[in-house]
Amino acid sequence: MKVLFVCTGNTCRSPLAEATARKLGAARGLKDVTFCSAGTGAWAGAGASEGAILVGMERGLDLSSHQAQPLTAELVRESDLILGLSEQHVAAGSELGGDGRTFLLDDFASEGRSANPVTDPFGQDLEAYRASADDIERLVALAVERIAARGLPP
Repeated sequence: MKVLFVCTGNTCRSPLAEATARKLGAARGLKDVTFCSAGTGAWAGAGASEGAILVGMERGLDLSSHQAQPLTAELVRESDLILGLSEQHVAAGSELGGDGRTFLLDDFASEGRSANPVTDPFGQDLEAYRASADDIERLVALAVERIAARGLPP
């Protein structure tokens, strides 16, 4: 199973979600699940933002080798589950062929009880990155548990 996290630039939120999911998935023993990320407006090869790298380090995540990639129809086609960090990202994934497999991260993690976007910290101070990372960590933990317990949604 391949899970794709999507944000705008693929330098802050989705790399943090990807790294968090990898860490939690490994701890949970999810050997048949891979996690990746992309951005609707990503510059191919761009590194993670400084704030994401620093907040990631605080949480035991290494984003130093991250390279941004744009969201493409091919990535969507290869992915079993696409989790957007905002409604715009969900719409982009659906438009590229992921309809029925694309969800807002909060909506998927809460199993439909909540549908809030994760705030974009880009260009803000470290506290904004920490707040977004807190949300991402909580939601990704719920999503990983849901995947581990039941696999993909019907």
